[in-house]
Amino acid sequence: LKPAAHALFKKLKDEELELLVQAVESRGAWESGCVWAPRGAKQALPPQVLLCRLYRWPDLRQPHELKHLCYCAGGRGGCGDTAVLCCNPHHFSRLAAPETPPPPYSKASCGPSWPDEPQHPGTQLLEFSYNGGDWRGKRLCSPPPDTSLSRSTIKDGYWCKLAYWEHRTRVGRLYAVHEASVNVFCELPRGSGFCLGQLPAAHRSRAVRRARGKIGRGLLLSREPGGVWAYNRSEHPIFVSSPTLGPPGARGLTVLKVLPGYSAKVFDYERAGGTGGQWLPGEGPCDPHSVRISFAKGWGPCYSRQFITSCPCWLEVLLNQPR
Repeated sequence: LKPAAHALFKKLKDEELELLVQAVESRGAWESGCVWAPRGAKQALPPQVLLCRLYRWPDLRQPHELKHLCYCAGGRGGCGDTAVLCCNPHHFSRLAAPETPPPPYSKASCGPSWPDEPQHPGTQLLEFSYNGGDWRGKRLCSPPPDTSLSRSTIKDGYWCKLAYWEHRTRVGRLYAVHEASVNVFCELPRGSGFCLGQLPAAHRSRAVRRARGKIGRGLLLSREPGGVWAYNRSEHPIFVSSPTLGPPGARGLTVLKVLPGYSAKVFDYERAGGTGGQWLPGEGPCDPHSVRISFAKGWGPCYSRQFITSCPCWLEVLLNQPR
């Protein structure tokens, strides 16, 4: 990689090299600018693959394993010059190929779909899924009345509201999201968003304090064409469930494990259009427009925690009705 990297560095302008140094030294702790590199037909590896492999994922092979993060101009059509592309390694997250067939629990990192491609049964990129009837009644699927969204909120200008929970207790107020993306974090050197570290609580258990210590940079939640994506910016896994993660007609909800540096499409608006509310015995109605994300701790039949309310720290994403 070193000869190829040196050859690429020689092609970058001084300002591009400076941006690259800032991004690598910060390890993506804050949003940096695009690093524009010339496209080249003779390159063995595309510039973005080369730098992502050099600085983030040594086992990376192909461009389709990567996804542009929402704030990368290269993912929105570039800078107007088709001869260049962004190769900032911290402007990308990683996706992985599925296992065939996927077992109930797999340690292979993965996301629920490739960007801009429809999902099909049997091609889910799932890390942890369980769609059998054994999970009926073992999920918290609807928020309490004070966190639900009414149809009258559609015109209020936000696309989702966030509720932060510690076990069964909601902490703080609902956080309305008006921008296309939002950071959810405890510690972020630069940037803004929903800071969980500032939310007070009268009594926190040792388990909650431990879990909060693992949130760190947290996640980036973004509304993109067709759905909602979550990028894990922390150093620990996050676990996600939503009504659109599982195959059509699946009973129960799918739980997806997203490792650090990976993105997952956690909600699909098109699929949600045909998803009615479900009723799970013992848990009540399932909101077809919500996502639940647990920080660092998973739940389900492979864990001692059977319900998300047993997880120390988790986030509820209450989506506005899709337009």
